[in-house]
Amino acid sequence: MTDWLLSLVPVWGLWLVAGATFASCLALPIPASLIMLAAGGFAAAGDLVLWQVAGAAVTGAVLGDQAGFWAGRRGGAPLLDRLSAQRGRGKVIARARGLMAVRGGVAVFLSRWLFSPLGPYVNVIAGAMREDWRRFTLWGVAGEVVWCGLYVLMGRAFAGNLAAATDLIGSALGLIAAGTVALGLGLWLWRQARRDGAALSHRRK
Repeated sequence: MTDWLLSLVPVWGLWLVAGATFASCLALPIPASLIMLAAGGFAAAGDLVLWQVAGAAVTGAVLGDQAGFWAGRRGGAPLLDRLSAQRGRGKVIARARGLMAVRGGVAVFLSRWLFSPLGPYVNVIAGAMREDWRRFTLWGVAGEVVWCGLYVLMGRAFAGNLAAATDLIGSALGLIAAGTVALGLGLWLWRQARRDGAALSHRRK
């Protein structure tokens, strides 16, 4: 099925890219990442336009996120219970719940690209938990830009060699994750230092 879908990339182009990322964000078994890599390769060959491929990928992904969020908002806890009862989804949803409970909006961002198997369920959980829609959307768009941008650009850089692009993306994701953790730790330490400084200044008064 994967080879068949990849063969359709130059035929359906942007519609296939957008549809693949949309479906992927609803937990449907579509190889969206490989399709984006292939589309990036066709952009390198001049068959597609790079910025249009990236835009289609992000648009489809964001719309998929929104569909999952509003399904969760309408379905609430009963929807999550039904999904958890399905074979193979209970553990994934439990992990997604744990990530949301600890990280909140950051969980939405990270589940777009670093913990992508959790993404569709984080969307539903965020909606069911009545998370702020604007906050969810902001973190979601930022995460989808990272996911889609990385795969489309790697596909362009390694046109015709999906295996090499996939291997390099694994390393790139690790570096981005490390940088994200380092940035988060730095911000936390900075805030702690400010709080400690403010507390010390208050005591001296």
